[in-house]
Amino acid sequence: MAGQWAARAAIAEEAVRGRFVRRVFALPGTRLGLPRVGGRVHLRWNYWWQAHLLDCLVDARLREASEERERVIAALVRGIRVRNFGVWTNSYYDDMAWLGLALQRAGGAEGALSAIEARLRSGWTEDLGGGIWWRRGDTFKNVPANGPAAIFLARRGDHEWARAALDWMDRTLVDPDTGLLWDGVYLGGEVVKTIYTYCQGVFIGAATELSTSDLVARTVRAVKRYVATAHVLPGQGSGDGGLFAGILARYLAQSALRLPDAEGDTARRLVFASAEAVWRHRVITQDGPLFGVEWGSASDPGVDLSVQLSAWMTLEAAALLARVDGSAPDRV
Repeated sequence: MAGQWAARAAIAEEAVRGRFVRRVFALPGTRLGLPRVGGRVHLRWNYWWQAHLLDCLVDARLREASEERERVIAALVRGIRVRNFGVWTNSYYDDMAWLGLALQRAGGAEGALSAIEARLRSGWTEDLGGGIWWRRGDTFKNVPANGPAAIFLARRGDHEWARAALDWMDRTLVDPDTGLLWDGVYLGGEVVKTIYTYCQGVFIGAATELSTSDLVARTVRAVKRYVATAHVLPGQGSGDGGLFAGILARYLAQSALRLPDAEGDTARRLVFASAEAVWRHRVITQDGPLFGVEWGSASDPGVDLSVQLSAWMTLEAAALLARVDGSAPDRV
């Protein structure tokens, strides 16, 4: 089964790269992901989508290293900086944390990592009991910013800062009735109680990185009970929402490698059931598969890069589990 999941991830990689990855303004030595099927130039700038494209390329490199993949990764890193007008940062702390995570995994770029780290640290205030803002000059703090920032800082070796962010999310934005993470809170105290899949994912990722298995297990159980249907993660539309389920699948896979058997088995089943649904409901075209916005049933294929990356990310998560711990079931 490990070979089957690797082959599926490779097919998704080829389809995404063929449809979306192009030079930036025709500049040699650069690459960037176009935002939609049929796009031609990089006028629309989706900074954090490019971070996930980079993460997926690193997943592919781990699955099967090659000099060609190394060149594409390096070209994408250059392309991101070119398209961001020669700098690594922007006004959104969640965007910067995502790029920092991808650059950490890609390797090198220490100057970029230092710039991102400094900017993330500057976003922390004691308003609302701690946490970093969603964006500069805003009045909103949320899981999408603090979750990936906590993972990033933990991987930079600052476990104290990362744990403070994790504790703030746990203290401020956990629904006591379900154990799921709400989105965020405004300066005046108004809590936005929307449930997004990727909020669960980054909280699981941060707690996993900090070996806080009780928080990981609680959130995995909550995802199974309140979010997934027959262990399949739901979609949350196109645009930015297209990435949400794949992010949760990525960190479920990471947690499955570290959790005790019972909770780890739940995380594995969520990953494999979702990946199987992604694959089963693909639309086959002459340019390779197109994956749907919803995974649990046949749906219109997504034309946004975000939707296709989410599917590829989930197939890579399944391939990772099958490769590392041989946990791919015959049936999900």
